[in-house]
Amino acid sequence: MHEAALDNASLTIAIALAVGMLAQSLARHLRVPGIVLLLGAGVLLGPDGLDLVRPGSLGETLHSLVGFAVAIILFEGGMNLNVKRLRREARSIRRLVSLGAVVTLVGGALTTRYVLDWDWTRSLLFGALVIVTGPTVVTPLLRRIRVAHRVATVLEAEGVLGDAIGALVAVVALEIAITPVSLGSLARAPTALLARMGVGLAVGLFGGLVISAFLRRRRIVPEGLENAFALSLALLIYQSSGALLHESGIVAVTIAGIVVGNRESHALSDLREFKEQLTMLVIGMLFVILAADIRVEEVHALGRAGIGAVLVLMLVVRPLTVLVGTAGSDLTVREKAFLSWLAPRGIVAAAISSLFAETLQRSGIEGGGELRALVFLVIAVTVTVHGLTGGLVARLLGVARKAGEGYVILGAGQLGRAFGRTLRDAGEDVVFLDSNHDACRAAEAAGFRVLHGSGLNEAILMRAGLDGRGGAIAVSANDEVNLLFGRLARQTFRVENVWLGLRKGHLSVNAAMVKKLGAKVLFGAPRRIELWDLRLERGVAKLELWKVGVPGGIGELSDQKVLLPMLVRRSGRWQPVSEELQVKNGDALMLGIFEEGREEAQACLTGLGLQPLREADEMPSQEPVREA
Repeated sequence: MHEAALDNASLTIAIALAVGMLAQSLARHLRVPGIVLLLGAGVLLGPDGLDLVRPGSLGETLHSLVGFAVAIILFEGGMNLNVKRLRREARSIRRLVSLGAVVTLVGGALTTRYVLDWDWTRSLLFGALVIVTGPTVVTPLLRRIRVAHRVATVLEAEGVLGDAIGALVAVVALEIAITPVSLGSLARAPTALLARMGVGLAVGLFGGLVISAFLRRRRIVPEGLENAFALSLALLIYQSSGALLHESGIVAVTIAGIVVGNRESHALSDLREFKEQLTMLVIGMLFVILAADIRVEEVHALGRAGIGAVLVLMLVVRPLTVLVGTAGSDLTVREKAFLSWLAPRGIVAAAISSLFAETLQRSGIEGGGELRALVFLVIAVTVTVHGLTGGLVARLLGVARKAGEGYVILGAGQLGRAFGRTLRDAGEDVVFLDSNHDACRAAEAAGFRVLHGSGLNEAILMRAGLDGRGGAIAVSANDEVNLLFGRLARQTFRVENVWLGLRKGHLSVNAAMVKKLGAKVLFGAPRRIELWDLRLERGVAKLELWKVGVPGGIGELSDQKVLLPMLVRRSGRWQPVSEELQVKNGDALMLGIFEEGREEAQACLTGLGLQPLREADEMPSQEPVREA
């Protein structure tokens, strides 16, 4: 290719986009953090390597590109934060992104000042830059590691909110660095920070409410345009807030994402999937371009002192941050220890450090390249080390959820919630999937973790942690969806135990197809799922426990129209009823009993040697009947 042709902004962006996605695809196959391959690809293709990606050709376009990319990333990160889960860990989150940020700022500055002998200006800028951790790095790691939910919530919230706050602190620090230092400028710094946060909060709340209001009304935004519509308004929020007060858009777009993600709409599931893929696209592009802009000699010049600074940041500053940020919380020592270990930096730190390097250079201040090189060294080391050791550390500390435990239930209707309550009461972790807004709200009101969207969406199944579950239950009223969900659970996510509900009278999916898949037919036979869901909803059917007195199969129970065998308890553990189940003496069956056919049901049960368990502590929990 002709040399002059490579000095082309469009070609640089196109190469970065393609290479970014190739690197992330390869990283997923290799099960390594994507950023590791992205950094390597950027350096390899940059001016110090093959010289195919030339960030210098972008000129001022790079600033706009970085701004839009950061807006998309933070909006998507905000959408994934569940406010109800945030409230449970509000104290730790609030302190980590406030007091913890101060500790990181001071600790990072002192580290570079005395380990690398930098001047105070660059040291303070570095301390501000490493406040951020990064949801784009933390969230994929947590999906792989599968730590306790409360720990994951704190880390995800710190990543999203810390990115916004850390970016603002860094911007204010840069403004101080490039202007003559005086007592007045230092005194104005807190005011400038609070003003940006206030403007961003106000614009973000208003903008988020506007987007969610439009998405909640099908007649306003035509079907199929919701994703593009939301994206355009999110970028408008980012730029509008920035126009009101410089760099306040970072907070605005984060808050807007939180608002949109926590308000129900028919387009929310598709919007999350669209945003997740778009975020991967821009992350790949940015990391390749920004890594290509790093000079290898600048990283090499940091030497052992640079590695030492990174280690101090990881092993001293981060534990101090967590110690201060979680003081007085109910997090255990082991959970705090894991928080102290896992703090990889991501794309926001990389993007801001690159912009800082250019700004310092234009202002005639030396050392911008070294600052950027050290930030990228922090990113490379923390992502690699935490990505490779996070799972091991979580297991050693006992904060990882055990593989092969818990259930994912497709269908959050009355039947699904009945399964969920019993399994949860027995200590199992239960996650619901459903595309019905009312069913999702009812399950959330019952205290369950719920993911709104299609059970056939692999991204949603990943968020549910299906690959580490002990079982999957499909109790939706759609046989085809249940079968496809079961196929994903068995073949893609390697779930050993899968139970699929089939509707009686519908022949599109049959028991032979379920067995061929390696799954089991829920309830022991096809049943009228919608009817039993309605019976439980109206209170004309009750859940009861019956003790098995005579061993054998449950074929006769499965044929009864007034009985619905649901779960069996053996040795203190529950499992769904299937056609293969052989009950033993002492087992307990949880059944649905239709009140109008109670005499017939009791005669059948006693004839098979079952006796009712009527003790209060043995009865399954049930929801109150809602009036029609």
